[in-house]
Amino acid sequence: MFVAPDPGRSRLRNATRAVIGVATAVAVAELCGLSLTASITGGLAALLALFTVTDATVRDQRLTTALLPVAGFPVLALATALHDLTPARDAAFLAIVFSGVYARRWGPRGHALGIFAFMNFFITQFLHAGPAQLPESYTAIGLALVTAGATRFVLWPIERHTPPAPAPPALPGTGLARPTTRQAFQVTAASTLALLVGQLVSQERWYWAVGAAWWIFVNTASRGETLVRGFRRIFGTVIGVAVGLLVAGPLHGAPAPTAALIAVCVFGIFYTAAVSYSWMMLAVTVMVSLLYGLMGMLEPGLLGLRLAETGVGALCAALAVTLVLPVTTHATNDAWIRRALHCVHAATTQATARLAGDPHGDPAPHAAELELLLGRVRMALAPLVHPLSPFRARKARARRVIALLDDCAREVRGLVAVAADSVASHDADLVAACRRVEAVLEALTASDLGRREVEPAAGERAQREETESALVHLRGLEKALSELAMPLASAPRPSLVRS
Repeated sequence: MFVAPDPGRSRLRNATRAVIGVATAVAVAELCGLSLTASITGGLAALLALFTVTDATVRDQRLTTALLPVAGFPVLALATALHDLTPARDAAFLAIVFSGVYARRWGPRGHALGIFAFMNFFITQFLHAGPAQLPESYTAIGLALVTAGATRFVLWPIERHTPPAPAPPALPGTGLARPTTRQAFQVTAASTLALLVGQLVSQERWYWAVGAAWWIFVNTASRGETLVRGFRRIFGTVIGVAVGLLVAGPLHGAPAPTAALIAVCVFGIFYTAAVSYSWMMLAVTVMVSLLYGLMGMLEPGLLGLRLAETGVGALCAALAVTLVLPVTTHATNDAWIRRALHCVHAATTQATARLAGDPHGDPAPHAAELELLLGRVRMALAPLVHPLSPFRARKARARRVIALLDDCAREVRGLVAVAADSVASHDADLVAACRRVEAVLEALTASDLGRREVEPAAGERAQREETESALVHLRGLEKALSELAMPLASAPRPSLVRS
């Protein structure tokens, strides 16, 4: 996680900005004289606004952020009104679960609004908020969204330089075969079972099971991805509970050190989200421990209960994704690999333009997007490379594909650095090498992955005494892409893996 590539330090900047936005939202709530519960509500709302809004353009991000209250405020009112009416509360929660997942069909905006609506119901259960707290909660959330928006769009608008997180590939289908519809039923089934079992475990903290089941399905598109994500959620929670007891316990809710550690956790959530779900869950669990400490509720039994409810949610998610409209992973794998290859192609094309003297050629955004896409490729292939996977041949192929795509990303990063060097901008050999790489990529992506013959990378070519570093990167990229054709073409099915 600490050695994962971070082109343009985008994860570092995003995490730092999140700390500033959340801290400012809490500070504003405190300065306005709101209660501790309202301040926590505002801080969580700011965190969600900064975390879930991933539209491609700044204009779309602004609109989505402005629409968050439209999705969240009615849900918040409903949750507080039904807080003590168990059957109605449970039915409403499940309806919001279904609607929130179904909304993902409308892209990043529907995804963000669905999460925000769900979390408003969840936060109400977490804080045991009733109708009396509703006006103050509205005020806190409104102030938090304004503060988060100011931080994001005025103080530090870094989206102008970094790509949004990649959305799941759009697989074909209508009705129940449509991915968002299928997943809505899966998540609702998992949440229903989690709610029932979670209430048997605890009548007060049952919502942790529903929350675990919900979040395990976020950004997953296949059965294998969901199962591995559930395992990682449990693993991260186990470590987080242990760390939470060691860190939050001795503080006894002391405001200053607790606030400082919560800021560290917020940083950790944003910094690790793209590369390690286990690390992100560790940061989330420690933050929850600190929040319970602030509210004077922290005790080992409570964190143990959170772990138990998380296990219930993960188990229910596993059952739902296996038994309710299951889908195998092979189509998802091919879609993500294809997107990564197209991104390599775009980066190389832009580098070609830049090296030919076009000042508008800019491969850097494509290189940053490639890093995000490779994270999704690893997630898609995670079930196959998991230590418990019994399919050795498929495991070897998947590992080879990941290794070669990592090689491609490394060479693309080097190519981006050279393309930014004006001295190399008119080198004809570099332009020719870029064209060769593009030809290999076109052969790989022209039809089904691995179905086209790809010429092997050329052997040692005559080199000048001082070989340009760009040629080294391009030859390495050409070699990796040529070798990638073999594991893709040798799969036993028309796709890389079948599960």
